[in-house]
Amino acid sequence: MHLYEMRKFVAPEFIFGVGCRRRVGYYARNLASRRVLVVSDPGVIAAGWLKDVQADLAEVDIESVVFHGLTPNPKDHEVMAGAALYAQERCDVIVALGGGSVMDCAKGIGIVHSNGCHILEFEGVDQVEVPGPPLICIPTTAGTAADISQFCIIVNTPSRYKMAIISKTVVPDVALVDPETTVTMSPYLTACTGLDALTHAIEAYVSTASSPVVDVHALAAVTLAWHNIEQAVADPACLPARENMALGSLHAGLAFSNASLGAVHALAHSIGGFLDLPHGECNGLLLEHVMRFNMDSAADRYGEIGRAMGIDMHGMTERQRAARIVSEIAALRSRIGIVDSLSARGIRLTDIPELAAHALNDPCLVTNPRRASIDDIKVIYGEAL
Repeated sequence: MHLYEMRKFVAPEFIFGVGCRRRVGYYARNLASRRVLVVSDPGVIAAGWLKDVQADLAEVDIESVVFHGLTPNPKDHEVMAGAALYAQERCDVIVALGGGSVMDCAKGIGIVHSNGCHILEFEGVDQVEVPGPPLICIPTTAGTAADISQFCIIVNTPSRYKMAIISKTVVPDVALVDPETTVTMSPYLTACTGLDALTHAIEAYVSTASSPVVDVHALAAVTLAWHNIEQAVADPACLPARENMALGSLHAGLAFSNASLGAVHALAHSIGGFLDLPHGECNGLLLEHVMRFNMDSAADRYGEIGRAMGIDMHGMTERQRAARIVSEIAALRSRIGIVDSLSARGIRLTDIPELAAHALNDPCLVTNPRRASIDDIKVIYGEAL
């Protein structure tokens, strides 16, 4: 009897620490770049992070062109516009400077360019034949971990849902995880991205594809996110809290990139494309309901998560433990300002069949610890209304 199943673990080269974003010129030069496409967004540019990156590239004689024509939850047509600019400007390396939307858009631009086809053709697992050009990621949020993952999430605008592209070809070449860039996030964005990191860690730990290496990262991420998110939301300039959230996000990314996710993400991707809501907010509104649904199928694992959160569950029955963990998650969500429910954000009962149909086809659902039918998914959406 083998103790462990065979598992593969994929991670890019990454540097973690304050100031590491200034290494971008060094890495771009190592990749023999002459002309970089910097993918960013108006908020990041306004915060002043772009000028540093361009100056660091210019210092080593690398030209840069900026693409910022993307919105939160990047759309298929935005990726195509970015790929057209990349080709037109004869760029050779991509630098993504921003949050998950920017990094996912940059990943999409790369694979569209190298494969010469539409972004919608890559949906699913291992559907990318040719890797994109070299990609350097500098995350400015602490949550999505797109900077180290093999996931790329893009909105399919004709069908109004978020499609998942999962492929080793979209793992970036280098991630420069500099917690200092996250101090310009608003408290609400800090809350949303922080809950995304916590959800990544929880879903990876209970995933049917988890492994001993994943477990170490997932539990470290739960502890870091749980104990630092409130401080980061309350005091955006607190660098120690920002460092711990960035480290937590990194650990969570290493976990979910290798164990995949579960029903929270499958249901959240469907809502995020339907209403264009922040991804972490969707996760936050669904997490407690999915945990309740999954609890009996992974009670021991959720118990370990409760311990990583620091909950004293001594002398409790399994049912009491489950109820306590779920109520703690719900209480945290409201303390950091993610309040109300899906109906307050415009989801109606009549939308559920369409949302459920997309969620059922999401690859993240495959590794959920409890099999979820279309009816189960409808019930979870109903509870979250």
